[in-house]
Amino acid sequence: MFLSQFFAKFTGGQPRVDLWSRYERLRESNSGTMSQFYKVKDTRSGVVLGLKIIDTVKSQPIEGRYKGLGKPSEGEIGGKIIGPHIAKTLEWGISAKGESYIVQEYIEGTLLHALLSARKPLPPAKRLDLVRQAATAIAVVHKAGFVHRDICPRNFLLQPDGRLVLFDFGLTVPDKPVFLQPGNRTGTPNYMAPEIVRRKQSDKRLDVFSFGVTAYEICTLHLPWPHGTTGSAAMMHDSPPSSISEHWPGIPAPLATAITACLQADPASRPASMEAFLGSISKVTL
Repeated sequence: MFLSQFFAKFTGGQPRVDLWSRYERLRESNSGTMSQFYKVKDTRSGVVLGLKIIDTVKSQPIEGRYKGLGKPSEGEIGGKIIGPHIAKTLEWGISAKGESYIVQEYIEGTLLHALLSARKPLPPAKRLDLVRQAATAIAVVHKAGFVHRDICPRNFLLQPDGRLVLFDFGLTVPDKPVFLQPGNRTGTPNYMAPEIVRRKQSDKRLDVFSFGVTAYEICTLHLPWPHGTTGSAAMMHDSPPSSISEHWPGIPAPLATAITACLQADPASRPASMEAFLGSISKVTL
């Protein structure tokens, strides 16, 4: 009885799984910062799924910051964030080899990052649609009680039917001050909020900032500040961004104003929530 309770606690209520007996690899892995991701087929149901195996060595320095705080696992967090623009987490646990794994719906599509990197301007109506979908996805994360902490085009997939989906909750934490203390500098530099770079206390408004950078890029194919690859490069986010209208002269004024508000260095000057942002552009049409 003790062993079954032990495994239930650490495997999301599931027994340890022999992953490569349960799943057939359909595609070799894509390497992430802290994980390997495989396209697989469930040998029992025949359903095609996504299998994420977490690299414990790489993830431990980050997870170690929350030791003793009762932080949920990435699988537990994903299982609580549910919405039409969120990748569904179906199962999580520990494999027979002791690996942490997560099973998700498999999403066919194109990374938003790849779409924007192609440097092909999107139709104005498509820009507005993608901005709204991204904002809606982040609102779901916040409503579930979490802060994503790595909002950027690399973590959105665009499906062939036009649905934008947010995935990867590897850096996501509960929306509580104890999990958002100064010093936890995590995220993607070009999208990182000033309070993260400056190692200050943060809250969900750090996602609002990162969303603002992403929305600016969707609308213009440019970043609001010069491109950088290190944390120090994000220090410039304290300065005013380039005017979005310089890159899109015809952008509707309410949309330009709303995106620019997300990019304010002072969190208090940003929209208080993603719902507030969506409300400010609710009447925009293209």
